[in-house]
Amino acid sequence: MNDFQAIADRVEIEALRGEFTDAAMMRDRPRLASLFTPDGALRMPHVPADQVGREEIRAGGERLQSRWDFFVQTTHPGTILLDGDTATGRAYIQELARTLDGHQEQNYAVYHDRYRRTPEGWKFAERVYEVRYLDTSPPAGTVPHPARGAGTNPADVTATPAPAASFTDPVPAERLERVAAALIANGFAAEVLDDAAAARARVKDLVPEGASVLTGASETLRLSGIDEDLNTGDRYDAIRPRVLSIDRATGADEIRRLVSSPDYVVNSVAAVTETGSLVLASGSGSQLPANAGGASRAVWIVGAQKVVPDLSSALRRVEEHCLPLENARAQAVYGMPSAVNRLLVLNAEPGPGRGTVLLLREAIGY
Repeated sequence: MNDFQAIADRVEIEALRGEFTDAAMMRDRPRLASLFTPDGALRMPHVPADQVGREEIRAGGERLQSRWDFFVQTTHPGTILLDGDTATGRAYIQELARTLDGHQEQNYAVYHDRYRRTPEGWKFAERVYEVRYLDTSPPAGTVPHPARGAGTNPADVTATPAPAASFTDPVPAERLERVAAALIANGFAAEVLDDAAAARARVKDLVPEGASVLTGASETLRLSGIDEDLNTGDRYDAIRPRVLSIDRATGADEIRRLVSSPDYVVNSVAAVTETGSLVLASGSGSQLPANAGGASRAVWIVGAQKVVPDLSSALRRVEEHCLPLENARAQAVYGMPSAVNRLLVLNAEPGPGRGTVLLLREAIGY
């Protein structure tokens, strides 16, 4: 092999490593998988992940990227040792990432590579990822968000909003008290409770035995055990199990009537403002009529991380924080994405005593 061939091989392998980073940044998992030989392997012990073959690499990457809020990877050139139609090398990586649950990190790592010449050019035979430095403290920066309808031109980017991580932290007790006072001034009943266990006990006090009860599709209710309390056993006339037993093609009208006007609706919200408004979002809108006024009584359980200053912040929380998490849940449970197709804003309760908001001092749900 002459020197020109060796130079060409090095250039092509370096381009392969750059293509890997570009595919990762652009979330193009099929392209990333194609950079490996058919029996190639991508091994990341710290995740942990050990993917062999292009299909595993593609599917594993899609699972991983579904958890990202943002991900930035920079590759720095390392060594390349040629040996005919095979080669070994190292590439040096710097990454900055935040997942949808608020976990953030930056790391410095090494890819230990094996390459193979194929009819399609040089491919990865194996990449083994080794983290050399990890920092999980929140990065100081934020993610610029394009304005609606804007392109990718930097001039189209709006002012940088507060980081999504601020939507995961419980607010101090004094802010909860202010929110409770604002809700009461707007006609809601409002109570500040220590935790989900206290809310679970309080719901049993608020919802009388034998009442018809509709629960929202809420992680707060599921994690607290309130969903199980209301939808199992014979203490209540639980609407959701009845709806799930009805054929949607032939019983659509019956379902609509059942979910629109129960005695009680128990739910959470996407956000509560310090001015005393509740914001709910839905893909189908089926649960919103009961919350809006169709139910005789309503109880909303709200974690302390859902408090925001105003309505504009509440809408940002819905789109930037709640929707990605709900989208991942919907994909896993229903095999289809979610969407914010319906929004309900409750600024006041015209019927005093109808709606009760249980504000928790802890974060729960999303």
